[in-house]
Amino acid sequence: MKLIFATNNANKVKEISNLLPDGFEIITLKDAGIDQDIPEPFDTLEENARTKSATIYNLTQQNCFGEDTGLFVDFLGNEPGVKSARYSGENSNDVRNIKKLLDALNGETNRAAHFRTIISLIISGKEHQFTGICEGRINLEPKGENGFGYDPIFIPNGAEKTFAEMTMAEKSVFSHRKKAVAKLVDFLKTI
Repeated sequence: MKLIFATNNANKVKEISNLLPDGFEIITLKDAGIDQDIPEPFDTLEENARTKSATIYNLTQQNCFGEDTGLFVDFLGNEPGVKSARYSGENSNDVRNIKKLLDALNGETNRAAHFRTIISLIISGKEHQFTGICEGRINLEPKGENGFGYDPIFIPNGAEKTFAEMTMAEKSVFSHRKKAVAKLVDFLKTI
């Protein structure tokens, strides 16, 4: 089965492609001939994911999915949350976002956090949503070279390493994205 993935984030494409079993093929926006960034203007992951999948479905009339993920830190009232990718402002990038988050937690002992992923799948014009959550904590400093986003400072519960210190196979044991993709795959097997 072919599915267009409504993202231009090569890291997300790689991660989700590695999580899908044989028989599923992800088509990137670039491969589908779509040169468009889809805004994430809403206050919930669900609405942002839905906007991405609906935009691509309306353009192509092909089965597709969109995804939105946020990091929610307890002490910060669930910030950065839905604004995770843009946490440090207009010119956000991973390094600036991590620095702002670590500065906000400086001296704080409550470092509990969780990642949440929402996948919005549109099959034959009908939307279905799938959620994956990974509980963990924010490390005192960045560690590791793998992954992307907040991976260098997030340690999942049950692990001693950050996501960025893990191989993709190790990360998939805990991954919020894997949990959401597993639900997506289970659903696709029923249709």
